[in-house]
Amino acid sequence: MKLELNKEFLLRHLFALAVFLALGGWFALDAFVRYPATDARALYAAIEKTDPPEGLDVEAFKAQKTATQRIMAIAVLLAAAGTGLHLLAVAAFRFEYDGSGFTAGGRSYNYGEITRVDDSAWKKKRVMSVFAGEKRIVLDAWHHTGVEGFREIVADRTGLVEK
Repeated sequence: MKLELNKEFLLRHLFALAVFLALGGWFALDAFVRYPATDARALYAAIEKTDPPEGLDVEAFKAQKTATQRIMAIAVLLAAAGTGLHLLAVAAFRFEYDGSGFTAGGRSYNYGEITRVDDSAWKKKRVMSVFAGEKRIVLDAWHHTGVEGFREIVADRTGLVEK
């Protein structure tokens, strides 16, 4: 069996990515197009919904608001990049198993090569780590479907996992 990307995980991350990109684009539009093109007094009135008080340095207000929008654009677009890279890494993970063994990272293992299993996070997060020699393979049932089946086989073949 081949682990497949969990559709719910994929859809939630694609949604978050879309939201981050939309917000980042909105902040960038304000920071680099709208705010610089708007008169400082008009910008104050548009943001604060009132005329600026007498003596207020509206140019400083405009500079501060523009800088804030730039920071927000960068922060949200970095969040989008992190989410996208995480999604790509999870999608690129290849893992297959059958009754005789499993393949991870392009290398094949038999169940006898498993030296240790850490499933201390299984009940809470459905995450397990399989150690085959010096190699640690982390399997997350939220990221991929099929992890439960692999865990059952490991329990049957090695006794290193509690059923």
